[in-house]
Amino acid sequence: ERSIKALEQAAEVKSPIVLATQHDAQEDDPKTSEIRTFGVIASIIQMLRLPDGTVKVLVEGKTRANILEFDDSGDCILAQVLSVPDIACSATEVDALVRSVKSAFEQFVKLNKSIPPEMLMSVSSIEEPSRLSDTLVSQLNFKLEDRQGILEEPDPSVRLERIYKFIQSEIEILQVEKKIKTRVRKQMERTQKEYYLNEQMQAIQ
Repeated sequence: ERSIKALEQAAEVKSPIVLATQHDAQEDDPKTSEIRTFGVIASIIQMLRLPDGTVKVLVEGKTRANILEFDDSGDCILAQVLSVPDIACSATEVDALVRSVKSAFEQFVKLNKSIPPEMLMSVSSIEEPSRLSDTLVSQLNFKLEDRQGILEEPDPSVRLERIYKFIQSEIEILQVEKKIKTRVRKQMERTQKEYYLNEQMQAIQ
């Protein structure tokens, strides 16, 4: 309820909101001590209240933010935040990382059918390293702790390096899965073939 009130108040006065994860996702009414102090400043694009009381909201992240202080005295939680800009990094190194990450993601998409091909086209058109890393994290199956770690990293080149390692690891797993499936399928085909041959032999006898 407090999150809904925060959304409604922010929408009413056209204020940005702060999005932050909880240590325990199952807790519906977390204390401020249970909310992580690093999140995202975002603006509300659209808000829709459904008949069952559920609220759907479309937001656009603007910048990373460090939450300096919570104010829990009202009917919603207020936060004092400090915007965290990206750290400047070596252009040559980051260009190489962007190229490597895009190439790895292309290979990953070919092996993983759950990611739509149009996402590959979207990713291939992104040249800005920070935006590329943020886009990919939203598409890849990172654990929440790993997502939080990448969110808190102000250096885009470090974020891209972590994502590159993750994609390479996932590619290796998918390739092993593919080999196992192929081996199992061949074994099943051989077993079926032997079964039919035995049935034929029995029929002939």
